[in-house]
Parts: sequence; structure tokens; C-alpha cells
Amino acid sequence: MQRKFIYGLILLLSILIISCSPKQSEIIVAEYGNYEITMNDFENAYAKNVGSLEKAKKDSLKDLEKFLDLYVNFKMKLRDAKVRGLDKDPSTINEIKGYEKTIGSSYLLEKELYEKGVRDLYDKRSEELRVSHLLIRTDTLTDEEAKQKALDIIKRVQNGAKFEDEVRKYSDDRFSKDKGGDIYYITAGSIIPSFEDLAYETPVGSVNPTPLKTKYGYHIIKVTDRRKRIPQVRASHILIRRENAEGKADEKSRLELAKEVLEKAKAGEDFGKLATEYSEDPGSKNKKGDLGYFSRRQMVQPFDEAVFNLKVGEISDIVETKFGFHIIKLTDKKEYPSFDKERKTLRDLYEKTRKKRDYEKLIEKYSNDINLVMHDENLKGLTTALDSTILREQYFESELNKTQGSTTLFTIGNVKYTLDSLITYGINDVNSKGKVLTEKVLKNLLKKYKEEKILEAKAGSLINTDPEFAKLMNEYKNVIYIFKLQEKEVWNKMKLDSAAIYALYEKTKDNYKLPDRVQFNEIFSKSDSLINSYYTMLQNGADFDSIATKYSERRRSVLKNFKSKLNKVGYSVIAKAAFELENAGDYSEVMKNENGWSIVKLIKKEPARLKTFEEARAEVTSAYQDIESSELENAYISRLKKIYHPKLFYEELDKAYKN
Repeated sequence: MQRKFIYGLILLLSILIISCSPKQSEIIVAEYGNYEITMNDFENAYAKNVGSLEKAKKDSLKDLEKFLDLYVNFKMKLRDAKVRGLDKDPSTINEIKGYEKTIGSSYLLEKELYEKGVRDLYDKRSEELRVSHLLIRTDTLTDEEAKQKALDIIKRVQNGAKFEDEVRKYSDDRFSKDKGGDIYYITAGSIIPSFEDLAYETPVGSVNPTPLKTKYGYHIIKVTDRRKRIPQVRASHILIRRENAEGKADEKSRLELAKEVLEKAKAGEDFGKLATEYSEDPGSKNKKGDLGYFSRRQMVQPFDEAVFNLKVGEISDIVETKFGFHIIKLTDKKEYPSFDKERKTLRDLYEKTRKKRDYEKLIEKYSNDINLVMHDENLKGLTTALDSTILREQYFESELNKTQGSTTLFTIGNVKYTLDSLITYGINDVNSKGKVLTEKVLKNLLKKYKEEKILEAKAGSLINTDPEFAKLMNEYKNVIYIFKLQEKEVWNKMKLDSAAIYALYEKTKDNYKLPDRVQFNEIFSKSDSLINSYYTMLQNGADFDSIATKYSERRRSVLKNFKSKLNKVGYSVIAKAAFELENAGDYSEVMKNENGWSIVKLIKKEPARLKTFEEARAEVTSAYQDIESSELENAYISRLKKIYHPKLFYEELDKAYKN
């Protein structure tokens, strides 16, 4: 009975302990004053500090302990910033508001332009489309006539007319007209983005009901195939040309030879050996027919079409191209890579092909969202008043400023943006300052300024509508608070004591050394015969500097550097050779270097030595500042510790990242 009671008590205690134990994320890893740091807070901060959760999980307990020390100091500083009222300081609040605008603009572009655009490009590029089109040019018809003609053709196709017949009758694209409009396979990022987008919206076998306007005219688009994209394939081939060994066309016998080789390959004979023996492609014959990896459209179309329809290890039938008869074996296919692997390549491609168009669309959308109103009449009146005003501060004393400075160019909500504000923007823009304010410069500057203000206005509501941005700005606030505290407690308290800096130099002078250095002149030539002739001239009494000036093939700027200052000996063979000469005026024998041949003459050399105080002053001063700032930082942290009495529970850190 007693034993059962004890077992029951143990079980009850176990349940109580388990139920009362904090969740892993709620474990307290540190305390300071009345404040706590939870495991969740610590884990998030550490993972962000090292770059990722995966990296954080691999780090040692010692790494976590070091970070906890720093993190507690950081938290105490933030608390100190609140106590000092930095969060209510008007100048600090204005500074943060400024960051909200600039960071918010960048955040919007990254999230709404780049992230969406690059992801859309990635998704589209996972497939390829075979597309046909019919082009109605606008150089012989008006825009309206060309559009109506395209709509009439689309209507006929919808009523049963064959698209390919319409192409042959009406298309103005002479390259695809005789092929029923076929332009072969495309993928996003390869041609005009608007054309690609419309094609990707079109079901296979259908003609898109919307004619597309481009700079070439109106396109009617039909998609004939849609398939999973293979980024690259690797193949080997055997080429039998139409001409025989004498160079005469002999298509019948050459085709027969190709059939014989194909039969051997299909029967299982080694493809590489057959390629080495029979192939007439000099580029791949000695590589057992291997062509390496290549992408869609890199090969002529019949070859391309055949190879991209093969399975790995499969051998094609005879494929005829302008080069002759091919037998192709597919040896490998590359899979479409993950988004993370493709991210950088895709971003570069997006920048080149789609970003400008998408940016303009986004700005147009935001213009409507924020109630942008352009005062076009004011702008017209302003352009007639332009003189030779230059984008400099002197504008504010000019006649243009007096007569037109308050002219409103656009408004966003209740905020007016005037010529004065535009000029101020232009003066602060490195690409605009100093330019004459012509009509073209004015319009380009206005466009740039207007777009910046549109983004800032749109970003103004982010802090309240986007939790991710609010979190980002909270981190920026913390950085600003810490910066201002460091300014008050460390940087503003630092004093440069000349005597102390000199004392530090005396104590640490072995840290400041100059290596072996040499000053020299050189005669250089890429020709061994020329350099030897120069050496003979020197031995016959010719002046070294005259030969170097007249004949040396080294760039003048490099020669000037050799002659004008002491160079480190270790940086080159010629400097080392010059340093080994005994007396000023001595010259070396001809020596080989990586680009040619040289003869060097010693001007001056100086063996390694300690730097004087004047030579080392900048480095010593920097070291002194590091020591001073470290001492002031430690003193500040010590004062905070006396206030908050931090407790760090290192023993809890072995539970980090375990859930």
C-alpha cells in the first residue's frame, strides 16, 4: 500500500513538473533589471546575426555564450535609450521618419517589383512554348487600320478559317510566313516580354483573341505546344557530309553510309568508337562525337528538334540538316534548377528584359493609389520661361527662382511640389548638378523626382499595414538609438592626446615596419633580340635613361612609378633584381619576366626598417582610438551593469534550437 502511494506521488509530481515546465521558446536565458530575454528572442536574434537558422544550429555552445553576452549588452543599451527619452526626441523621430520613406521605397520595389517579377519569370521559364504568329506591320497602314485588319483575321479564324492559311496570305513577317507563322520554341526572357506574356496566357492549339501591339506592328499569336523546359542537354553525334572524300556531292551513297553507321549504333556498337571512325565533324570527332551541353535553339532547328525529343541513352534516326546527315545520341539532360540556385541569374535577366516595363506599370498604379495630380499647364508655361539657369545653389538668386520658383508641378494629396523643390532635388543629385536647365533636363529630372515622391508617399502607410516592414523599421530604430548612445558615451568623449599617441608608438613601434624598397628604371621589351641589342648599346656606353625613354615598351605611367618612388621589393622579379644591385647607377643583365625581357638600373634602395613616428602617425592614431573607444565602451557597459544587474543563464543555451 505504501509503495503504491509512493509510485502515485512520483507520477503526480512528474505530471506537475511537466505541466509547469515552460515551453522551450519561453525558457529564460537572461535577466536585466525587471526585464527578461527568452529563448525564442535569443534564437531569432542569433539566427539573424549568423545569416540563417541552418548556420545557427551548427554553431557551438561557446559561440552562443559569446553572443548572449553581446545581446544582453545590446538590450541594456536599448533600455537606456528609452530611459533617456531618445524615442521621444524630435530630431530622432524626424530622422526615423526620413528612414521610413527611403527604406520604405526600397522595400516596396524589392517586394512588389523584384520579388514578384523574378518569381514570375522563374515560373514561366519552367516551361517552353512553341509559338506561331501573324504580323500586320504599321509602316504601310495606320495604327487603327492595322489593328482592325488583325481583329478581322482573328474573327475569321474563330469562325473556322485555318490560321496557317491566313498567315500565308496576310503576314508581313517574311521569315515565318512560309512556315505557317512558326517561330519555334520560346521561353520567358528570350524575346519581347509583352509577346511572351500573351503567349503564356494562350492555351495550346488556340489563337489569342487579343492582337498585340509592338514596335513592329500587330501580332496575332497562336501556341502550338507547351512542355516542361529542359534547360540544357548533352549529346554526341556522328556527321556524314553529303560530299565524298573528293569533295563532290554524292548524296545517295553518303546517305547509305549514314544508314550503315546507324544500323551499327542501333545494334549496340560503341557510339564513341563509331564517331571517331566515321564522323566528319572535326570539332567533335576526336571527342567521340561529344558536343557538350547546349540549350534550346543553339543548334540548327532539325537537329535541335530531334535531340530535345530523345530520352537519355536513346539514338535518333538519321537527321538531315544543311551540314549533312546526323546520327544523334542523347547522353544527359539537366533538370530545371531550384529558385534559390537561379535567383541571381534570374534577377540579372529580369533587370535586362522586364524590370523597366514592370517599374513603369507599378509607378502608374501607385500614382492612382496616392492621388497624384500633374499640373501640365504650369509645366508648359514654365518651359517657355527657361533661360540658361544652371542646377547650382545660385539658382535661388536667379530671375527664374523669383518668377517661377513657387510654380506647382504636381501634387500628392494635399502636398504641393514646386519648381524650387525640384531644383533642390536636382542640386543634390550627382547626375544632375551643374547641368543647364533645358527643357529636356527639366522633364527628365521631373520624372525622376516625381517617381521618388510617389514611392515615398506609397511607403508612408507601410508602417501600419505591413507587419514585416514594421519589424524592419523597429530594427532600424534600435540601430539609430544605439548609434546615438555610442555617439554620446564613446565617440564624443574621445580625445586625441598627442603625448599618449607618441607613448603608444614607443611601446608598439615594432608593429610599424617598412619592407625592403627600391627605386629603379627599366628597359623592357617583348622581343629577346631587341632587349639584347639594347644591352649591347649599354655596354658600348649608351645612356640607360635615354634608351629607356626612347625604346622601353612599358607604359609611361608604370615607368614613372618605378622611377619616382620607392617600391616594395617583394612585389615583382624586376624590383627584386634592382634591389640586388650594389650601387646607384648599376644595371642588371637581361632577365626574363612574365611578359618579356627587362634590364633594370638601380636609382636608390632602402633596406627594411621601422617607421618613424611621423610615418606611422595615422596607423598609431587609429590604434589609439580603438583602445580609447574600447575603454569608454567598457566603462559604459559597467555603468549599465550596476543599474540592471544582469544575470546570464548559460546552462540553458544547450537547449537552443532543439525543438
